Amino acid sequence: MLKQLLHRPIAVTMVLIAIMAVGILSLTYIPVSLMPEIDIPRITVQMSNPGASISEVEQQLVTPMRNQLSQVSGLKDIETQSRRDAGSIALSFEPGTDMDLLFIDVNEKIDRAMNFMPKDVERPKVVKASAMDIPSFYVDISSKSSASDADDSQIGRLSSLVRNVIVKRIEQLPQTAMVDFSGTAGTEIQCVPDMSRLESLGMTTHDIETAISDNNIVLGALSVSSGIYRYSIHFDSQILNKEDIENIYLHHEGRMLQLKDVCEVKEVTAVRSGIVRSDGKDAISLAVIKQNDVQMADLQESMENLLVELRKDYPDVCFNMTRDQTQLLTYSMSNLEWNLLLGAFLACLILFLFDRGWRTPLLIIISIPFSLILTLLSFYVLGISLNVISLSGLILGVGMIVDNAIIVIDNIQQRGDAVSGTKEVFMPMLSSVLTTCSVFIPLIFLSGTAGALFYDQAMGVTIALFASLAVSATVVPVYYYALHKKWMQNGVKRTKPITQTEKTLMKYYEKGMRWTLRHAKTCVTLAISAIALIVVVFSYVKKERMPSIEHEDALMTVDWNAGISTEENDRRVQEVISKVQKSLETSTSVAGVQEFILSHTKDLTSSEAVVYMKARDMKSLDSVQTAIMEYVGKHYPKAKVEFGISGNIYDVIFQTDQPNLEIRLQKKEGGRPSTSEAREFVAELHRDFPMLGIQPVATEEDLRYIANPEQLAFYHVSYQQLYGRLKELAGSNRIYEIANGAKNVPVIIGQDMRDAETILSNSITNNEGVNIPLSYLVNVQKTENFKRLCASNEGEFYPIMAEHATDRQVEEVMSHLEKKSKLEACTLKPTFHGSYFDSRTMVKELTLILMVAVLLLYFIMAAQFESLLQPAIILTEIVVDVSIVLLLLWVCGESLNIMSMIGLIVMSGIVINDSILKIDTINRLYRSGMPLLKSVVLAGQRRLKPIVMTSLTTILALLPFMHKSDMGSAIQFPLSLTLIVGMVTGTLVSLFFVPLVYYIIYKRIRKKA
Repeated sequence: MLKQLLHRPIAVTMVLIAIMAVGILSLTYIPVSLMPEIDIPRITVQMSNPGASISEVEQQLVTPMRNQLSQVSGLKDIETQSRRDAGSIALSFEPGTDMDLLFIDVNEKIDRAMNFMPKDVERPKVVKASAMDIPSFYVDISSKSSASDADDSQIGRLSSLVRNVIVKRIEQLPQTAMVDFSGTAGTEIQCVPDMSRLESLGMTTHDIETAISDNNIVLGALSVSSGIYRYSIHFDSQILNKEDIENIYLHHEGRMLQLKDVCEVKEVTAVRSGIVRSDGKDAISLAVIKQNDVQMADLQESMENLLVELRKDYPDVCFNMTRDQTQLLTYSMSNLEWNLLLGAFLACLILFLFDRGWRTPLLIIISIPFSLILTLLSFYVLGISLNVISLSGLILGVGMIVDNAIIVIDNIQQRGDAVSGTKEVFMPMLSSVLTTCSVFIPLIFLSGTAGALFYDQAMGVTIALFASLAVSATVVPVYYYALHKKWMQNGVKRTKPITQTEKTLMKYYEKGMRWTLRHAKTCVTLAISAIALIVVVFSYVKKERMPSIEHEDALMTVDWNAGISTEENDRRVQEVISKVQKSLETSTSVAGVQEFILSHTKDLTSSEAVVYMKARDMKSLDSVQTAIMEYVGKHYPKAKVEFGISGNIYDVIFQTDQPNLEIRLQKKEGGRPSTSEAREFVAELHRDFPMLGIQPVATEEDLRYIANPEQLAFYHVSYQQLYGRLKELAGSNRIYEIANGAKNVPVIIGQDMRDAETILSNSITNNEGVNIPLSYLVNVQKTENFKRLCASNEGEFYPIMAEHATDRQVEEVMSHLEKKSKLEACTLKPTFHGSYFDSRTMVKELTLILMVAVLLLYFIMAAQFESLLQPAIILTEIVVDVSIVLLLLWVCGESLNIMSMIGLIVMSGIVINDSILKIDTINRLYRSGMPLLKSVVLAGQRRLKPIVMTSLTTILALLPFMHKSDMGSAIQFPLSLTLIVGMVTGTLVSLFFVPLVYYIIYKRIRKKA
């Protein structure tokens, strides 16, 4: 076939142009995303019971629900959190699980659990969402007006605009899945009775409640007939607004009164449970989530166009887009693409260094775009997106794409014949491609999301290598023959003049080979010591699940650890931000309970806040964090301040914000410890390990009103009367709600007087019309409990976080606590979780995968060489390479993570390619009757140039990624570093050590024979 193609270069060119055209066209249809699309199923169950204490929420709502949901099939993990008024349960499942069936199963279990819960509790909300459903960006909406924040009506009007107009316009975009929002303020209609007027008329607030309820009637349609016609009659006496309530008539002792005569009816902004601020201004935050099958760039374009329209339609409203994932995507992908092109350029530069002519470098340069476009066409056919992971596969492929072309051209030049020169190296090249691709096969056994994610990388490398092999075996010989037709038709081997680079290279190679043969024992001893080096360095090198990435933005979580109001919480947050405002580009704070439905923002209490802050650069962010920690520590010593990642798809998938160590504290007999036990345990832990920075125990104080039964009976007041009066004074006596667009407006009897002293200074009218001070009937008691109650599959526990503990500190803490828990006097039992264990599990899995990959390499090479000994000779190279790579990672302070481990695995498949070709050449020369030593030396000389060139092209293709300026490059850095160090070491081992081992072994075999 190849012989026929040599004489049809035009036909080959036309086929290539057609493939190129289709490939370029497919580029416009390949989706672009930051990370591969992978389903990470999660279901969140949200329960609410306003007014319930944290203990009531845990016992009445969360516990019965957890018991039922623990029985859901396919459940990977379950975690629950209870707080005042509400609780939540997070269910996570294995990737690829059928979410529709799970959703049905979860709802069935919820229906069963409802039988064990209070009857007046609303049915829990069930949110089905993948971990990939993080907001593409946030839009902070605020007013441009300079009105004071005290003007509650302004935020009320803005809330109405957002709910009824802006959210709906954004959700109308075809690229938008949903818009989540927080920070809105509702309105309520308050009916404040004139108590003196009511008393003079002999009326009570109960009369007002009855009048409003009796006038709010909605009857169904009545149907009457008149002759041959039928008519519908509607009787509607529904209350729809404030004026309707004011005009309600009351009939009392023969007198007709209107409600406005005895009550002040006013529509006011409801008390806000959460406050959002954007750069200090009262705001509403929108989280925009894209459709799964939509490209991020399309959503960004549509959103920008819509914001332009909204700014024109509402000039008094400010729209600020923050936490834009599309910017991260564009910057990272742009850098990766430029690095890819730069790597290809540097690889081509090597060709001109070794070959001063223009024909040979041109052929090899042409093979790069052909192979890349063929690879991208395959991406489109297989439905693989362009993302950080798949691009890393292409990056690995670029350096290796030119390897096959270099080998083919070099062999054609030596043989003087395009057909035989290509056929002679085709099988070794196929073996090299298979060995490189085979190392990715074990990666499918990687647990969790990582195994599914790196499918894209494996496919990228595999497709690129097979595309390169196809181009090198078909296109390169055809064009080489066309460019060198004259001398190749004569069947004469062309001897090209040796360049100065080749002379210098050969000179140093011969010196190195002579030294190696003279010091054989030293070289073998060093190689054997590499095994010990691996064991020693492996125990000291830092281990992580994923490489750490520096950010310019962060999320600050503050728990003031005091029972403060939402307003005081907001004031403190703004006070702290004002101290570092000059170093920030933008900031968004959420103080108090947030309204978001999805779990992209932490669930908060009234004394907690989350602040997103974006600094000017990474150094500024560090100084901002330090300044905040110092200020809060000085002015609010009880407060807990934590900094975490702002959250992108990479961080969500790999859970990079997970603490290195989480201690889950339980009683030995089971159950959660008391607040005093937890506080004592944390104090001792902080005293023994002050460098861990353990945060104090988060608790909250509650006021418990205890009714005095004796006093109630003496003053003729019922429990129901007392409860109703307290609800009136607390502004919680809701009669009903008026539907108003997307939000209901509650109608409340009473006035918002939530100050504890003010409430108890009021009185209640008993059945005999006598006013009784509430302080006579109610005793007040303060109670303390945890701010959050946590539980999981293991039962109830109190979590203690050691966010930034080093591996050695984690081991010391675990050893200390395990010894302590064995003492009889100790009543508590700690269990340990965190990224420390995940990273070690990952390293163990990848170590096993590396061993399986090496075995696969051995099997493939044994089949190629028909020998059990020669593959073992080649694989000795991997031991030396791995030891040097681990040593350099440790010296450079880099960690052993999934990317560096994958680099080791991939390196194992790449570095032996040179040795495969070299051993194959030695075998051919030795079988032809040439002496063993001469075969080894001559094979080294023949393969010197292609080995050095292929290694340099791969190294230079990876060199542009040796920086961490963007997320894509930071992720690839450990892999690139591992491969470059491995390739440099592997090249030297292939050139000198592998021939030495071959010579030593076969010399002894020949002597025995």
